[in-house]
Amino acid sequence: MKIGFLKETREGETRVSITPTVAKNLLKMGFEILVESGAGLGASCLDADYQDAGAETVDRKKVYEADILVQVNIPDEAVFNDIPKGKIWISTLQHRNNPELISKMNEKGISAVSLDAIPRISRAQSMDILSSQANLAGYRAVIEGAYQLDKIFPLLMTAAGTVTPAKVLIFGVGVAGLQAIATAKRLGAVVEATDVRPETKEQVESLGGKFIEVKGAEVGSEGGYAKEATDEYRKAQREAVNKSLAKADLVITTALVPGRKAPVLIDDEQLSLMKNGSVIVDMAAEQGGNCTQTKANTISDHNGVKIVGSVNLPASVSGNASDLFARNIWELLKLIGPKGDVSWDLEDEIVQGCLVCHNGEIRLTS
Repeated sequence: MKIGFLKETREGETRVSITPTVAKNLLKMGFEILVESGAGLGASCLDADYQDAGAETVDRKKVYEADILVQVNIPDEAVFNDIPKGKIWISTLQHRNNPELISKMNEKGISAVSLDAIPRISRAQSMDILSSQANLAGYRAVIEGAYQLDKIFPLLMTAAGTVTPAKVLIFGVGVAGLQAIATAKRLGAVVEATDVRPETKEQVESLGGKFIEVKGAEVGSEGGYAKEATDEYRKAQREAVNKSLAKADLVITTALVPGRKAPVLIDDEQLSLMKNGSVIVDMAAEQGGNCTQTKANTISDHNGVKIVGSVNLPASVSGNASDLFARNIWELLKLIGPKGDVSWDLEDEIVQGCLVCHNGEIRLTS
């Protein structure tokens, strides 16, 4: 079978869904590889690199001749309209938020794999694009926050006096939050973190952070994701974190609920508690933001607090992000096409979790 890898059309996107190294691995499995010319430039992958690996670099029209089409992002209208009937499509689809797109794909007889729906189970860890990209996003959020601050992270003792370490507060201890904790600690900050799942306390402390406990109102997790917090929990969390929020130099928010608007964790009243010159990096900006004053893809100032509405942070480290994304695709193809020809095992838990539509049937709706 032929796999076609398309150039991304989303504004500001620098990632690519295939790298020359992974192209070699897929060729060894028996696939033929078509890469749209120029697709890898944002990630420093040249057409010549793909050609050296054994892949063909072709124009977009030729890519559409492949049996399987792959890209990082949800297809825009122009891309979707050009997808031929009966193809296999693999990308992020956010199917819960895009039922109309999934319905149209189904009408075209497309077998669509939503990469963001791959279940968070041990067998699927190597295919989990959300985790691989969130890991990098957590790192990049700290770097962005450090850049926006008017002070350094580490303790510094000089002849002119002592510089105290920066205080960093992180909301959400998932993959992104854990990497943010680790990165901030490596840079020398004092780090605190909070999460609706009490079991994350041990993880925070293992990285040298302090966990802010919200006792008596735990929320927990379901399917590898944090559940949506109750009003009771939000009230208790607010009381527990406000003291730390008032002292923080940098706050990073990471809270997302799949298929829903991001929960508000920092409202206007809480913003008024924060120090002049402090910074918020809101990693949920694209889903509405965890802060009431967040504006997506914008750095704004609210009474002396700088709010960074982060969008697509992995694209700012496109080389690593593309490599990990491509490896996730490779691992998925090992499952569904180990000999260069896709065969769907509809009883497999991973296939059940991410095959959104197939054979004229919409298989996932929520």
